[in-house]
Amino acid sequence: MSDTDTKPTTKIEPKTERPKLYRVILVNDDYTPREFVVEVLKAVFRMTEAQSYRVMMTAHRRGVCVVAVFTRDVAETKATAATDMGRRAGHPLTFTTEPEE
Repeated sequence: MSDTDTKPTTKIEPKTERPKLYRVILVNDDYTPREFVVEVLKAVFRMTEAQSYRVMMTAHRRGVCVVAVFTRDVAETKATAATDMGRRAGHPLTFTTEPEE
């Protein structure tokens, strides 16, 4: 066999997948003051006053509202931080996460 009969080598590139995304969901309750929910949304999710108010009102009317979509770690961290902020203030404010489809 001569040097010209060798097979060309193929370079295999690893496929990288995008990380799965998770929704952070605000669950409405009848006890947490609206103003407090707006403050939590502004502090944890860095929303403007208007954005926070719209999200809070959507959750109030529909029972739940998607606040934002992040990778799993970020979503869980923000949901926990926001829920903890409510608990420290004595409110039953709840944020959950779920995988995006």
